[in-house]
Amino acid sequence: MLVLGGAAGAAALAGAGAVAHAADRQSATGAGALDAVKAAASASDACMRLTTEQIEGPYYIDHALFRTDVTEDRTGIPLVLVLRAIDSATCKPLRDSAVEIWHCDASGVYSGYTQTGNGGGGGTPPGPPPSGPPTPPPGGGGGGGGHQTPTDDLTWLRGIQMTDHQGFVTFRTVFPGWYTGRAVHVHTKVHTGGARTRDGYSGGHTCHTGQFYFAEDAVRATEGIAPYSANTTARVTLDKDMLYPGTGTQGGLLKLVHDRRHIERGVIGYLTMAVDPAATHDGDGPPPGGPAPSAPPSPAA
Repeated sequence: MLVLGGAAGAAALAGAGAVAHAADRQSATGAGALDAVKAAASASDACMRLTTEQIEGPYYIDHALFRTDVTEDRTGIPLVLVLRAIDSATCKPLRDSAVEIWHCDASGVYSGYTQTGNGGGGGTPPGPPPSGPPTPPPGGGGGGGGHQTPTDDLTWLRGIQMTDHQGFVTFRTVFPGWYTGRAVHVHTKVHTGGARTRDGYSGGHTCHTGQFYFAEDAVRATEGIAPYSANTTARVTLDKDMLYPGTGTQGGLLKLVHDRRHIERGVIGYLTMAVDPAATHDGDGPPPGGPAPSAPPSPAA
């Protein structure tokens, strides 16, 4: 997003200092640190540039699983994502909108696609292969990046939440691993105009499809820690990723809070997404402003 100066920049820096102080005094993902993160994210009323649109990728499944903790049985470094959605035109929070995430586990494997592996010969599926064809998800899936047919009914590291009155959602998950062809990332969608129902989320449209990225120093710090240390797939660095636009937070680069000496204690990643709630961005086809990546679709996004 936009780099802030003057009073707005001072407020943001003060908020960042409060976040670091809270993380030093207690668990990096504790309540105090989360409160400080939200305060920092809310500190400025300055407008932001539109967050970059990205392709949906091959591993999206429209399960509409409403939950804060998406971890299930996955192991890894605790990660709390504090995400905020605002209207890029009015700078006001997007209330009662749905924010969805999905990402791979420490071995680089996505739920729903465990038989695909991570493209590097790793990522052993948990347990025996499922019998029979997978159950079709409620809304199917498939968008830019060459959507793949699911291989199983597993659902870990996938979830959706409705934004609160300040536009925030919070997810508890684990730090993602890596797979062939991509830097470490988390996928996201923002849905507006619909409503939560007994069966999931109904109506409305997708106004933003994006991806979140992690600073290289944080990813390197995970490499020697189990279970990431067992992932022998060659890792693509952020500066070599075929989709990251290199524009910092506007391009999806998360702001991270963690103990730099002990990242295994947990990480908070936070970011404000400035979106156009009237637009439709399903993540089909190439991202705006450039051609689709030339790499093969599996695993590519």
